[in-house]
Amino acid sequence: MEVAVVQMKTENSIEENLRKAERMVEEACATKKDLVVLPEMFLCPYEAQNFPKFATKEGDYVFHRLSNMAKQHQIYLVAGSVPELDEEGKVYNTSYVFDRTGAMLGKHRKVHLFDINMVGKHCFRESDTLTAGDDITVVDTEFGKIGVCICYDIRFPELFRLMVEQGAKLIVVPACFTLTTGEAHWDIFFRVRSTENQVFMIGAAGALDENGPFQSYGHSLVVSPFGDILGEMQQEEGILSATIELKEVEKVREENPFLQHRRLDLYEVRKKDR
Repeated sequence: MEVAVVQMKTENSIEENLRKAERMVEEACATKKDLVVLPEMFLCPYEAQNFPKFATKEGDYVFHRLSNMAKQHQIYLVAGSVPELDEEGKVYNTSYVFDRTGAMLGKHRKVHLFDINMVGKHCFRESDTLTAGDDITVVDTEFGKIGVCICYDIRFPELFRLMVEQGAKLIVVPACFTLTTGEAHWDIFFRVRSTENQVFMIGAAGALDENGPFQSYGHSLVVSPFGDILGEMQQEEGILSATIELKEVEKVREENPFLQHRRLDLYEVRKKDR
């Protein structure tokens, strides 16, 4: 699987951001690509009060522009995330996933909302304007099953184990870590989640905009099921390309079969009925 991760700055305009994403996806697909991933909230400056202002419904023009990117370049597209407005007026942080024909394979609404207060450093409350999703998201592709979650979701290992239980061999995470949490935890989380679940991981981050309202750590990366970083960017805009072979997941699991050694007589992770 030939993959590309788009790391871009976000402007204060949906149209400008769509055009930039289209240009960067086109650039990524100048050489053969199977999967392209965009960053979290790439259409919207990352401030809680902006999410309702930039929100659009599934099936609106933003959705169709994203679908057309996948169809035009005949790629699987994990379209980062965008603010999604539902019929009841609720706003979600949503990642649409499209197949090579532009059909939607699935969507993930961010399950864990980013509400933190780091004294003297950073305060952010997504729950002021966003509603949490409640689904585990795994989609089928010609290469195998791919799991999708968004940013703060990566801090909750149960979610990843549930995706693996549903067959995910690659997990894609559009994200925007802060400079503080990124420096402390970004690489650690991706390497740990890949190693403990024996899956490939892709992190698609926004580029650092020193003049913007949110300082993204950047550092988009691809990690192997053994925890090796196969490629990582710095903080500038650009495209990260990598080749991954999902059959490697089976090799790693055969050589290190600890997923089979779990004491399911003592513990389990399961999704509750709602």
